[in-house]
Amino acid sequence: MSRPTSFWNNLKTTFGRPRDKTDGVKENGENGHIIPLNTIDSNMKTAADDCEKNTIATESGDLPERGTWSTGKFGFIFGCLNYAVGLGNVWRFPYLCYENGGGAFLLPYFLSIILCGIPLFIMEVSIGQFMSTGGIAVWNLVPILKGIGFASMTMIGLCNIYYIVLIAYTLFYLINSFRTQLPWEKCGNSWNSHRCFEAGNNTEAALTAKNLTRNDTISPVMEYWENHVLRLTSGLHDIGELRVELVFLLLLAWVLVYMVIWRGLHQSGKIIWFTALFPYVLLVVLFGRGISLEGASKGLLYYVKPDFEKLWNPQVWVKAGTQVLFSYGIGIGANIALGSYNKYHHNFHRDSLIVCCISSGTSLFSGLVIFSVLGHMAEVQQKDISEVARSGPGLAFLAYPEIVVKLPGAPVWAVLFFLMLLVLGTDSQFCTVEAFVTGIVDEFPKILRPRRRLFTFLVVVVQFLLGLPLISQGGQYLFQLMDDFSASGVTLLTVVFFEIVGFAWIYGSKQICCNIKHMIGFQPNPFFVFCWVIAAPVVIMGIFLFSIWKYEGVTYANSYKYPWWGEMIGWGISLVSISWIPCYIIYYLLKTSGTLKDVSFV
Repeated sequence: MSRPTSFWNNLKTTFGRPRDKTDGVKENGENGHIIPLNTIDSNMKTAADDCEKNTIATESGDLPERGTWSTGKFGFIFGCLNYAVGLGNVWRFPYLCYENGGGAFLLPYFLSIILCGIPLFIMEVSIGQFMSTGGIAVWNLVPILKGIGFASMTMIGLCNIYYIVLIAYTLFYLINSFRTQLPWEKCGNSWNSHRCFEAGNNTEAALTAKNLTRNDTISPVMEYWENHVLRLTSGLHDIGELRVELVFLLLLAWVLVYMVIWRGLHQSGKIIWFTALFPYVLLVVLFGRGISLEGASKGLLYYVKPDFEKLWNPQVWVKAGTQVLFSYGIGIGANIALGSYNKYHHNFHRDSLIVCCISSGTSLFSGLVIFSVLGHMAEVQQKDISEVARSGPGLAFLAYPEIVVKLPGAPVWAVLFFLMLLVLGTDSQFCTVEAFVTGIVDEFPKILRPRRRLFTFLVVVVQFLLGLPLISQGGQYLFQLMDDFSASGVTLLTVVFFEIVGFAWIYGSKQICCNIKHMIGFQPNPFFVFCWVIAAPVVIMGIFLFSIWKYEGVTYANSYKYPWWGEMIGWGISLVSISWIPCYIIYYLLKTSGTLKDVSFV
């Protein structure tokens, strides 16, 4: 994929910030900010050898200092782990893997990690650390594409609205776990139907007495979720009423998040250490119990054995690719924000590789836990694994509670488990809210930085109100649309593709390598550069075109087909983010005087 030098230089000259070899950067005291050339030390002028030093000066004056991680050199690692290791690993990955063929999902998933996930994670963190600013202001490097920054903030804002609903569900389960007998353990409750059968009672005689077959039965765990927690309606056309209990729990979830981020995530102290490490203890215990259950081996085989016919389904590739981008925080400004709180010479390269490995490892390990239980459920119900539970966002609230009831002292383990989910969900949420707040504040520092706490409070209030429809009786149908279109699928693929164009092509992969060398003393592996320039955009564009060529309608739990107007709502959600990119390009060209060749960053 060679590019004529003259064409490439013209592209950079037309849309890129003019390169001046006298530009420079410097670490500003304790907080690592980038400062103008007129104060640069002489030793910094030669530190990058022949690399061009190309930086936009940050705001200075009487503004409050932006700050760095208060937990030292490990702050960035634990901050990233709080985002990257969350419900996306123990909730989203297993349900996507389940509904997309188990092992068939893993092949495009690993390919996406190697060619897109790790290289793009390193690229984003390096730019955030280099510029010491959030996801919008960082586009001062390529201002004609600043709409990508606004698109990222829109995506992460929408993600914040629906993602926290999972925390409300978790709180519901946690509160109801403080009982001598778990309410989803047995049938006979007001929300159970005549089709409810407990695992130990699924005898042929009992089925005959109910005039049912095994395929007609429903577990008490599933009925608790659908009939009691959600009180799920028949479709998107019937939103129903607000679930009052969930309204208060959603409010409580936002209070927990605000308590962590009101000063800024980088000032949260060692609380992020605890929230990052605690879940692993319980995951190990649940895995030990899961693999000891009868039929667990069937579930694990389904998890690792690919069905190659599934690979012709474009949704498998789209879901796998976007899951990697979603779980790594690519394209939504989270990594840029977290990296921006590093000191200028922090070795983010080492830390980024650690975070990526742990994040993907956690997803795979959570899959082992989930599928061991699905295998057990299939054995008990004598069904195929693909039929034992409805896929979708609620899968984690079916499989994990199923494990808990098999443990001695089930209520105690239920409390610990849902406390783990609460920690996972909350730490992911406060990282995404922090990324949103950081992006907006850094774009308007004179107005918002002195009023950061008030602005954060207003963000929390507005997003709480916008999330209320999602906890209505039909809110899960809206939730599924948000999960498919707001920060995933075509939306995320489009934004990430243009981000690569802006950073790796126009700003230049060579310049990024020079920046990295200037910060940490060495350039990244050439494979990462290859991925930035060629592999990642090709993979992302390929997945995008594949998904358009073989587009399938939106479904909930592989059973409910959304009406045409429901899909239009989804595409409208997608366009809210994507439209920022062309609209800002038009705005930038209109406000810039001169011909197209005269267009530049400054």
